[in-house]
Amino acid sequence: MRALRTEDAAAEFRCWGGDMMEAAGGKLVHHYQEMAIMGFLEAATSILKFRGFLKECQRDLLEYKPDVLILVDYAGFNLRVAKFAKQHGIKVFYYISPKIWAWNQGRVHTVKAVVDKMFVILPFEQEFYQRFGYDVDYIGNPIVDAVAEHEASTDFRERNQIPADKPIIAVLPGSRKQEIESMLYVMLSVLPPFLNYQFVIAAVSNLDRNYYQNFQRGENITIVSDQTYDLLRHADAAMVTSGTATLETALFDVPQVVCYSTSIISYTIAKALIKVPYISLVNLVAGKEVVKELIQGEFNSRNLVQELKNILENPENIARQKADYAELREKIGRSNAAQKAAKLMVGYLNQ
Repeated sequence: MRALRTEDAAAEFRCWGGDMMEAAGGKLVHHYQEMAIMGFLEAATSILKFRGFLKECQRDLLEYKPDVLILVDYAGFNLRVAKFAKQHGIKVFYYISPKIWAWNQGRVHTVKAVVDKMFVILPFEQEFYQRFGYDVDYIGNPIVDAVAEHEASTDFRERNQIPADKPIIAVLPGSRKQEIESMLYVMLSVLPPFLNYQFVIAAVSNLDRNYYQNFQRGENITIVSDQTYDLLRHADAAMVTSGTATLETALFDVPQVVCYSTSIISYTIAKALIKVPYISLVNLVAGKEVVKELIQGEFNSRNLVQELKNILENPENIARQKADYAELREKIGRSNAAQKAAKLMVGYLNQ
């Protein structure tokens, strides 16, 4: 949004998103936390809520009549909105492709029919769409730019009262209550063998700090809010819930173990549908196992302890993972993704 303003100073935004969109000057209609649903079972039980948001969004589009609808990820909702917009003559751009390459690849035909321009951020996505005769713009990855531009805080430990003599294990449990409650208890169950380390939980400010206190188990745990990049700058290793954070952790060169668990019904359905060999962005982009993934039944205390020791105490394993990280950074590159996307979008609108 900020980059679009540099290309078109008169641009106005009405958005369904989060705090950062609002801070960038958007008129926030609904916060994404209201629509945060994880898993197939959870989605099925939230159908009426989902439909209500969809109808409201459709009405909002017709009343606001934007020059372009820009969608971000979130395929289940956004592709329905895209179809509606297309039917009513509203141009549709998609920034950050939904992960249709992972499962239900047939939806690529829907994308071709209802999305005017797609802007992808992972190197293999351009090739994926080309297989279906759909040209998309690869703009690089905005996370690379965000990490490169981050200025490390020099007083991170002091500000958060983290002991200066203890190396840090970063704990990134996700940002939604549903995933945090699936992940964090198990992540923190590994404390006893690592009493010489400080476990630091990356909390998010949109969840009450008192909520995280439920996971507090003594002096070896510190909770920091909205300081994930500073945390990763200071961490020796990390336990990371699968998602964007796995790539961020790799870009900060922090050895990691990737974790994921969901309801048994959601997992069974996902396992039957997902067509890719890995769940972490690090492994997907690299095309090989760079980081260990502990998924569902393998996500337990014993395995976590073993993998943490591998990335904390095994020099050969640490060196291998960091060498693979270097190849990953080379593969993704630095591209000023937001600026590139904004320039392309405004150009397409002015054609």
